[in-house]
Amino acid sequence: MPRRLFGTAGIRGPYLDRVSPLLAYRVGLAVARYVGGRGTVTTGHDIRLTSPLLARMVAAGLMAGGVDTLHLGMVPTPVLAYSVPHTSSRAGVIVTASHNPPPDNGLKVFQPTGMEYTERMEEELEELILGDWESLHVDWNSVGRTVEAPHLGEEYLEDLYSRFASEPRRIPRVAVDCANGAASGYTPRLARMLGARVVSISCHEDGYFPGRTPEPRPDVLEPFLRPVGMLGAEILLAHDGDADRLAVAVPGTGFVKQDRLIALYAKLKLADRGGKVIVSIDVGRAVEDVAERYGGRVVRAKLGKTHEKLLEHPDALLAAEPWKLIDPSWGPWVDGIYQAALIVSQLAGAGATLEELFSDIPDYPSVRRSYRVREEAKTVAVERVFEELRSRLGDKAEENTMDGLRLDFEDGSWILVRASGTEPKIRLYAEAMDRRRLEELVGEVDAIIRGSISWAESRVD
Repeated sequence: MPRRLFGTAGIRGPYLDRVSPLLAYRVGLAVARYVGGRGTVTTGHDIRLTSPLLARMVAAGLMAGGVDTLHLGMVPTPVLAYSVPHTSSRAGVIVTASHNPPPDNGLKVFQPTGMEYTERMEEELEELILGDWESLHVDWNSVGRTVEAPHLGEEYLEDLYSRFASEPRRIPRVAVDCANGAASGYTPRLARMLGARVVSISCHEDGYFPGRTPEPRPDVLEPFLRPVGMLGAEILLAHDGDADRLAVAVPGTGFVKQDRLIALYAKLKLADRGGKVIVSIDVGRAVEDVAERYGGRVVRAKLGKTHEKLLEHPDALLAAEPWKLIDPSWGPWVDGIYQAALIVSQLAGAGATLEELFSDIPDYPSVRRSYRVREEAKTVAVERVFEELRSRLGDKAEENTMDGLRLDFEDGSWILVRASGTEPKIRLYAEAMDRRRLEELVGEVDAIIRGSISWAESRVD
């Protein structure tokens, strides 16, 4: 078993290779000890074929550690997070690999508030998982029990609807693509409840994800836009497999960049009052422009750890990273279904058009790329990239090493290179004020990354 289980967002990887039934059992045992062996812990899983098995193994570990479980069954990750404070449970565990390919799976743990475990908590939990796990068992007369709790999904839906319910000022036609995932029974229903006419795509649950890959990237969604437009929909709302993410695309226009989407959320919040907006290190300048205009302040966080910044800034109005949004007034968890409800409420309840919503949000040229690298060479390759970037570009930029290496240049352009915490990849993010400068910058960094990967992989052969 690897000495480092937790990545950017929980434990994640190929079934059996990295995420096995035994690991799920040990996670359950460890969580039971971590919460003190008392109270309840909620459990649930996504649509993947291996998820019911792994979730039952987590529940078995929890019971073996003396804790009662409330099992929600197949639910989106936001529903599981919601269930923890809603039931006054001590923790929550969801089995999901989110946007990863179908063979993968994973586990994520939530605090009593519904917030994901922090890095420190994950490290402490990992010590229990990898330590003398057999000593975590309780005696025969102290084992826990499991209670089925599928009703919690309906309670989540009702609570979220009541938050946005209003008389529609217009009836938007909205396409919803759930990637055959866990939100299939949630987001289309909620959008209809809020006044939209809904065209559902890939909203029958299927762990093979036959409609499309569960990651709602631009290249994945683009082929759907023409048929969506022919059906008369003005917008496409697309989830990943567990619905903690949401992507937005528009027929005739294309994919709405996540930076602009986060800037829209910031604008809607800051319009009521000024305050702090937490965003991940890879978010671009559109959010900063909006925050400055509306009296806000941007606070940066590590990718996948925006929730931890909320602990440092509990008065923040929102925390966001690409595809993911936390609205603390709803709950301290990432919620793609909430995002969908917020957008539909603006289109229907507020009667706004998409053009009106994005009219004052800038759209700067940007690039996001991933480079495959063998896992055993990833660390060496990234270190080499950083050395080369500092050598060639470091004296022209302001450096930030919060998460990877980000270089901000005087002309407003910036680059970020970091190792993926969930896959054998190196990520590149870049933005500039004009296309020519972006191409120039990306061309230079691209050559550095490719050369470093080739060099690193040759060393581990």
